[in-house]
Formats: sequence, C-alpha cells, structure tokens
Amino acid sequence: MRIAVFGAGVVGGFLAAKLTAAGIPVSAVARGAQLSALRSQGLRLLDAEGERRFDFPAVADARDLGPQDLVLLTLKAHSIPDAAPAIAALVGPETVLVAAQNGIPWWYFHREGGPLAERRIAAVDPTGSLFEILDPGRVIGCVVHIAAEMPEPGRIRHLAGNRFILGEPDGRLSERLERVAALLRGAGLAAETTPAIRYEIWQKLWGNVAFNPISALTLATMDRLIADPGSRRLALSIMGEAEQVANRLGIRFPISAEARIDGLKRLGAYKTSALQDIEAGRPVELGALLEAVLEIAAELGIPTPMLAAASTLARLRVATQR
Repeated sequence: MRIAVFGAGVVGGFLAAKLTAAGIPVSAVARGAQLSALRSQGLRLLDAEGERRFDFPAVADARDLGPQDLVLLTLKAHSIPDAAPAIAALVGPETVLVAAQNGIPWWYFHREGGPLAERRIAAVDPTGSLFEILDPGRVIGCVVHIAAEMPEPGRIRHLAGNRFILGEPDGRLSERLERVAALLRGAGLAAETTPAIRYEIWQKLWGNVAFNPISALTLATMDRLIADPGSRRLALSIMGEAEQVANRLGIRFPISAEARIDGLKRLGAYKTSALQDIEAGRPVELGALLEAVLEIAAELGIPTPMLAAASTLARLRVATQR
C-alpha cells in the first residue's frame, strides 16, 4: 500500500513516526524548516519510550510521490484551500483521503442529510471549489485525540493520548473504513470507527471553540483558564452558544458544559493548539474552529454574540502579533 502524509507537522509527523516504527512504509509532504529537518536528521519522537529517530522519504512537491492508495491529510484546515491542487496530485482512481482536521471540515455537509445538506462552508472553503478539487466522496473523517507539541523542527514531544476516531460522512461502517482503522491499529494507535463522525467532530470542537480563542488572547495554559472564574464563565457562555448550533444540526452532548470543562482538568498546564501557534509565530486556526460555527449559526438564525466577540478579538490578536 502506498501511503503519504500530507502535512508532517505535529499530528502528521506523529503518524508517520508510528507507521514507520511498525514497519509500514510511508512518505511525507512537508515544507520549510520541517522539510529540511526531516531530510537531514529524520523525525525525532520523544515519548514514554524515550527519544527515537525515524527516517522516511520527505518531499516538497507531492507530484514527486504520485498517486497513493491512502493519503493522511493532517494540514490545518486553513491551509487546505491553497494546498488542494498539490493534495490532488496524490489522488488516483482508488485513493482514500483521511481528513484529520480540528473544527468544522470542508466536507461536513456532504451526505449529511440535514437542512444544510451539501452546503459549502466559506470559512474553510473560501472559493467554494474544494468539493471539485478534493472529491468528498473519497473522504474518511478523522478526529484526533492526542496531546503533542513540536519544540523545534523535526522533533515531536508526545504528551498524552493515542486515539483516532474514523468515520464515513454517510455513516456507513464501510470496508475501506475498517481497512484504515486496522492499519492504524497495526501501528499501535487506538483507532476507532464510528457511524456518527459529526458527533465526534462536535464533541472535540465544543471545548476548542471556547478555549482556543481565550488562550490566544490571554496566553494562559488550560489549567489557569479553567481555574480562573472569569475565563471559566466566558468559556461556558461560548460553549452554550455552540451547543445551540450543534443541537440544531442534530448533535446532542451527553454531559453539561460544566462537566466537559471539568474533564479538561486532566490536561494540566496544556497549551492549546492556538497558544502553541501564537508562541511559534504560525497562523492560528480560527476559521474551522470559530468562523465556520458562526457561519452555520447565521444560516440557522441562531444568535452567538459571545462567540462572535471571541472570534473578532482573537483574529485581531493574531493580526496584531503578525
């Protein structure tokens, strides 16, 4: 099987390392300092087993690899529109595309069957062309539950978590879905399949939609955000608005927002992805986490004043830093 990781950052690099460790050949598409590091010193993964080096082919141009059987798309959502033509270079007649992004993905309403079925989401697909360039019929959704960071190019520190939840947009437990899950399990990953991938997307998004912008604004780690009464109240307000949007899309959370926040205490002094990006000077993922939810809320007529305020301030914070 020909397997490529497109976007060998924290999640993509972790996946490439785990597949390589299991003897499963994989290639990667990367850029900049990360590409240089992968070529010169391989990828170094620091986890409970210590620090190990893994070597695999890394290219800047996806055309150098050609069509793949499986593409693990681990770019952040805001990078996908510009990268779409390059991603398409990896796609052949039978290619499966595993899309592992935080937030609302570009394919969310494909085969969704609700009031917004087949809608394009401008926040993650500004030109409305991704359905044509990256056929959503090839997509398997993937929700990632790991905590990791990249202290320097080519080096990943895995902190916690090993869970990858996979699902078809139409809810089928298909043969290709089971094949991908089995492959990841063979690499020692806790891969699960679900007939309700959108529920899993919202379950993770529910916390991110509040704590990512708040952390970007305050530069505070998760433990401080949860312990501070003011930031906790703000998070609860934002999560309440997001829950209304999820409910209208048929998503029901089994616990309260208070319980969800309490469950995040286990992360300790964890830095959200937004805070990590702020500190590293990278673009911050706001479109899929905030603006897509606002866009859907507006379409459904749901007021979201706190979420809108958080989105506006977070985007200004990012623009000011740049």
